[in-house]
Amino acid sequence: MNVLEVRDIAKAFGGVQAVGGISFALAAGELLALIGPNGAGKSTCFNLLNGQLVPDRGSVTLLGRDITGWKPRAIWRLGVGRTFQITATFASMTVRENVQMALISHGGRSRALFPRADRMFVDEAMALLERVGMQDQYDRACSVLAYGDLKRVELAVALANKPKLLLMDEPTAGMAPKERVALMALTAEIVRRENISVLFTEHDMDVVFAHADRIMVMNRGQLIVEGKPAEVRANKTVQEIYLGTMHGLAA
Repeated sequence: MNVLEVRDIAKAFGGVQAVGGISFALAAGELLALIGPNGAGKSTCFNLLNGQLVPDRGSVTLLGRDITGWKPRAIWRLGVGRTFQITATFASMTVRENVQMALISHGGRSRALFPRADRMFVDEAMALLERVGMQDQYDRACSVLAYGDLKRVELAVALANKPKLLLMDEPTAGMAPKERVALMALTAEIVRRENISVLFTEHDMDVVFAHADRIMVMNRGQLIVEGKPAEVRANKTVQEIYLGTMHGLAA
């Protein structure tokens, strides 16, 4: 059974068709990249899958369960993690506290007395931080971290609800080239080891072609090409769309 099945979802804003009826499936343990130029509809698609937007038509099925129109928190509780273009962490809290808060929420303990919150899920939080290589910085405030380290913390937070599916919206945005490669290599290692499915958008084509099992190309709200990285790289339509805007696509 596919982890995610999307059937003919569409969303318009006024007279603009942001997503024009797209369908695809995502298998367990698969890394699927969704690429396209700015304004192609990628972020709108993510927001439809995550429950931040309700589609005008179509359906979204997670592990055989129709979640179309569900609220983001309900979808998160079913095992969907998400990272964002701009890192979403609590700047004044420590690295470990950020992960603890996610674990507290996942454990249904959000109403626990906050003076005791810093003593909850300590071992679990440290285990997650070790998985992303941030255990040595557990007591540092997120406000003082380098951006690449913040992205690692965000990944640990996303893993706190033991996701079956990770939605990663431009996970390497704002990072230096070496940091991009390291973060995606780490993500790929974790998700393949734990059989987590990943749908990610990304503007760095080196990252996409190095780690995606399959690539979908979106343009003007439509999926125009889908296939293995080598097939997509060789596709003339894709090359025309990206001509002059991204390096390395036709290399």
